[in-house]
Amino acid sequence: MSEKKLDFMDEVINKEGMSRRDALKFMGISPIAAGLLASTGSGAVTKAEASSAKGKIVIVGGGAGGIMAAARLNSALSNPDITIIAPNETHIYQPGQVFVAAGEMTTSDLLKKNKDFIPSDVTWVKDEVKTFDPDNNKVTTRSGKEIDYDYLVVATGLQYHYEWIKGLSVDDIGKNGISSVYLNNPEKGTADGGDITNQWFKDLHSSSKDGNNPKVICTQPATPIKCGGAPQKILYLSNDYLKRDGLSADFTFATNGGKLFGVPSVNKTLNEVVQPFYGNITNKFKHNLVEIDVKNKIATFEHKYEVKGEYDEDLEEYDMIKKMDKVDLPYDFIHIVPPMAGVDAVANSKLSWQKGSGKGWLEVDQETLQHRRYKNVFGIGDICGVPKGKTGGSARHHGPIMVSNLISAMEDKELKEKFDGYTVCPLKTRYGKIIMAEFDYDGEAPSFPLEVGEERWVWWAFDLYMLKSMYWYLMMRGLM
Repeated sequence: MSEKKLDFMDEVINKEGMSRRDALKFMGISPIAAGLLASTGSGAVTKAEASSAKGKIVIVGGGAGGIMAAARLNSALSNPDITIIAPNETHIYQPGQVFVAAGEMTTSDLLKKNKDFIPSDVTWVKDEVKTFDPDNNKVTTRSGKEIDYDYLVVATGLQYHYEWIKGLSVDDIGKNGISSVYLNNPEKGTADGGDITNQWFKDLHSSSKDGNNPKVICTQPATPIKCGGAPQKILYLSNDYLKRDGLSADFTFATNGGKLFGVPSVNKTLNEVVQPFYGNITNKFKHNLVEIDVKNKIATFEHKYEVKGEYDEDLEEYDMIKKMDKVDLPYDFIHIVPPMAGVDAVANSKLSWQKGSGKGWLEVDQETLQHRRYKNVFGIGDICGVPKGKTGGSARHHGPIMVSNLISAMEDKELKEKFDGYTVCPLKTRYGKIIMAEFDYDGEAPSFPLEVGEERWVWWAFDLYMLKSMYWYLMMRGLM
């Protein structure tokens, strides 16, 4: 690699020493940067290295996971026979919806055509899979078409369930002080949540400016969610949006979890640095939003807790009794993160976990990403029922592991590649500051020689100015 390229990489990962001018200079030309990064060693496979394995591969899903799988498999096989089933003509860069809410991107920045990413020699069926029949190696689409396969890649992603919150419907989002940055429709190619939440920021600002001290609630549900840090991103960015103009509000973070973040160093920074910086946040742990009175602006939560029971002399400790109360919290503004689940077609099939915490998600081995019962089925992305990994960064790490193991299965070889649970969350704690929380099954897993639990401007610049182009030009083409 040339000295110039090495210098460029040094600038990208430089520890806060670079000036903002220099950082923007380099990160602002991110398509060029992406090209340089691609040439440093990508996931591409030359035809000379490609496998001659044979078999019809069907990929279900046209999001990041499905398209990355198609691109990687297409280059990894010398004579690929690949079909992708996906109804969406438009691809949404979903991580950007938070930046749209913050006023740093526009929705148009997030949308591109799927035809620009699906390899031309991959057969694209523009339909949705309604049923899986793994016993007979076939799927049936919404239009009634049966498609058989030798190998199946499930990349359907997840779905939002606003309706699981009693009294709430999707139509309520954007009205009466209710917002949800997640709101989008991949099939229709719409991503309204960012714009709705940006207006929510502005309405909150106006209310605070009028001398009020509005009550604001940000929620996090009891289910697994796409990007576990996103609820707090809205909590902090909306708060900072006010703070920069000397305004304030009464914020409540209501989460079903028992702490702010699972990674100890990140949790410590949030408790000792970030939340004291604002000084106006009340945390309600073990609070799960179950009902909302839209008209009267009252949110009802299930609050789970434990109390001491009788003292056990043999164990020399108290029995702990689990309890649950309903708690009503009034609000002026509320940001709702909807409960999430695997898509119905997977959840209602033999491919899903049938019981336990993973019920309804794809039953894959957490390391090989191969189905635990159907050995010709693999998973990638949010649908995978593994302990961690519902982020785009996880899907990127799934890609080479899943493809390598799938080809090994096609060649009747041992599956050697292991997914370590890598997950990344650029936790936006204020405008211009991000904690880049990288972790895996074992704990912290930093990609760069920077401490995981620290707020840094360089990560804000990387996320805002560079990551989107890396996503379009590298990840979606199976190059990283």
